[in-house]
Amino acid sequence: MIVCLLAAFAATACDRQKAEEPQAPAGESQQVKGVDRSQRGKPSPVTVFRDPDGGTFTLSKFRGTPLLVNLWASWCAPCIKELPTLQQLESAHAGDGRLAVIAVSQDMAPQGSVDAFLAERDLGRFAAYHDPEMGLSSALGTQILPTTILYDAGGKEVWRYVGDLDWTGPEATKLLAEASGARARESEGN
Repeated sequence: MIVCLLAAFAATACDRQKAEEPQAPAGESQQVKGVDRSQRGKPSPVTVFRDPDGGTFTLSKFRGTPLLVNLWASWCAPCIKELPTLQQLESAHAGDGRLAVIAVSQDMAPQGSVDAFLAERDLGRFAAYHDPEMGLSSALGTQILPTTILYDAGGKEVWRYVGDLDWTGPEATKLLAEASGARARESEGN
């Protein structure tokens, strides 16, 4: 019975807001599916999380390259749905210097559990970054998973996409075109 209830909850929404946290008044901090540009220009957080090998990692390691960061969890059905499209996007940009793509698990389970979950679905190491303390979610004010954030080459937020998206589809292609524009603006500023 409990398993059925948990599965039903996970399937209906991946709302990360905890019941014990104070609720924002209506209209404040309400995340809606789609593009959110309200954080544009904010620097990436310095939050430490784990890389696929278990070492410590921060987003600043990607400075110089636009970065797409996806926050996901194994219990989040929309997250699981979009991971294969993120993998295709990551593969398409591997080593080209135009866009880096990582997915950071917000699962509290050990890294081995995340690795096993990814292996069962034949998903690559791009998704094996792990933040069991959910420090990134907290630092970014993320209440809904999945949430994906585009940073420019200087580590400043361009936009965030709340909810799942086909990262190989036309909407994503249009949004990701902003990565090259952000890279050009960053180059002009140096």
